[in-house]
Amino acid sequence: MAQVEATTERVIAAKADDVFDALADYKDTRPTLLPENFSEYQVREGGDGDGTLVHWKLQATKKRVRDCLLEVTEPSDGQLVEKDRNSSMVTTWVVTPAGEGRSKAVVTTVWDGASGVGGFFERTFAPKGLAAIHDQVLAKLAQVTESKTSGGASA
Repeated sequence: MAQVEATTERVIAAKADDVFDALADYKDTRPTLLPENFSEYQVREGGDGDGTLVHWKLQATKKRVRDCLLEVTEPSDGQLVEKDRNSSMVTTWVVTPAGEGRSKAVVTTVWDGASGVGGFFERTFAPKGLAAIHDQVLAKLAQVTESKTSGGASA
């Protein structure tokens, strides 16, 4: 089995602390960031960063749905790690300052891919699909945090 990786990043016109806090808020903010690929969202423990246990179903393709139960940790400043109890999937979010009032958010997901022909197609197409999904999450994260920075006006 080869490891499959998908990475997406975005510069956001908001302070890194504000972006990270919004991302780590699984109770109120995170559900508003998720596109239609996510369903059955439920916070089972915690709700704010480290120690959170959150469930969702991720519809990666028309036929592929992952039932995810994610344990959230914060191994270092600006880093949020979601480990799926139901698979080898691990998603790491890193938010760092990127100049005055700006931040850079990077999300990387890795998992053990299938072998054989199916694995070839997974390694070829899955990262692009997941990157597109994460790009939608980052766009909504930017919208939410940038509107707070600009005085609360909604976009």
